[in-house]
Amino acid sequence: MIVLAALFLFPLYITIVSGFKSFNEIVESAWALPDKLDWHNYATVWKQIQFPGVFMNSLIVTVASVVLILLMSAAAAYQLVRRPGIVSTVIFFAVLSSMIIPFQTLMIPLVKMAKDLRLIDSLYGLILVYCGFGIPLALFLYHGFIKGVPRELEEAAQIDGCGPFGVFFRILLPLMKPITSTIAILHTLWIWNDFLLPLIMLTSAKNKTIPLASSIYFGEYNNEWGLAMAALTFAIVPVVVFFLVMQKYIIQGITAGAVKG
Repeated sequence: MIVLAALFLFPLYITIVSGFKSFNEIVESAWALPDKLDWHNYATVWKQIQFPGVFMNSLIVTVASVVLILLMSAAAAYQLVRRPGIVSTVIFFAVLSSMIIPFQTLMIPLVKMAKDLRLIDSLYGLILVYCGFGIPLALFLYHGFIKGVPRELEEAAQIDGCGPFGVFFRILLPLMKPITSTIAILHTLWIWNDFLLPLIMLTSAKNKTIPLASSIYFGEYNNEWGLAMAALTFAIVPVVVFFLVMQKYIIQGITAGAVKG
């Protein structure tokens, strides 16, 4: 476990340490510790890419997309599971079929459609596109989880006076906390770190996300590694904190205790 931990933490170590080095120090030895803690790279990145602004863009896009994906996927999966039939089956497999289509084949039609709908260079347009690409996986995971939730729990709540919305929000959603946390982590990591979709959807500097803004340090003839690593460190910290807070919910069981209770 120590060896595996060191293996996975090594790239993180290189990224953080390189942010304190000059370009010459990185070229001489990427492994070595810096001679001194020089915050110049971080200060430069903060000003050049206007980090507070791009951070807010990434935060708005990620939070809004994940929340919408969770709510729509959970509600859709609940209806598809609790109302079995040919229509539900067709809808379920139609949504899942989109997962097998490579994104590269959809890029040109996506840009054309987004342009026609005036969604290009807007955060809400990017959020809608993320919802479209994120719902299939979330629906698949919710669908499998809800099938394991006893229907008797919902029937007991209905006997006590809960309506459909009460059953969903007060009974089912709390039970789905483990799978919800797992989906939230997977989609947060994907959306926060995604570069390609913002690249084709966003054009103005004011709407750039962190990965898109950080790309200015990588070029054909110029690679500013110190600044790039500082920018990547800024991008890594929020998502690492989020993962550490949420990871405990992934391993929690829920249905066994509910049935036995």
